[in-house]
Amino acid sequence: MYYTYILKSEKDKRLYIGYTSNLKKRFFQHNNGEVIATKNRCPLKLIYYQAFLSETDARREEKYLKSGGKANNDLKLKLKYSLNI
Repeated sequence: MYYTYILKSEKDKRLYIGYTSNLKKRFFQHNNGEVIATKNRCPLKLIYYQAFLSETDARREEKYLKSGGKANNDLKLKLKYSLNI
């Protein structure tokens, strides 16, 4: 399985979007400061993930979520309460 996931920083309230084949391990790496993009933003909270059979599909979803525009509106609707909007 492959996962597209969204983390929310408890420190600065910003989001991080990524994909992985091992969600539990990757989440641990993020919160232990092992990922350059998030090491200064810990602690992080997993607020969304979606599972895929194909790595290509997971990467495509990650790219879509990072693209902004309609993706941001879709994301805000899905995560309204998690984002506190």
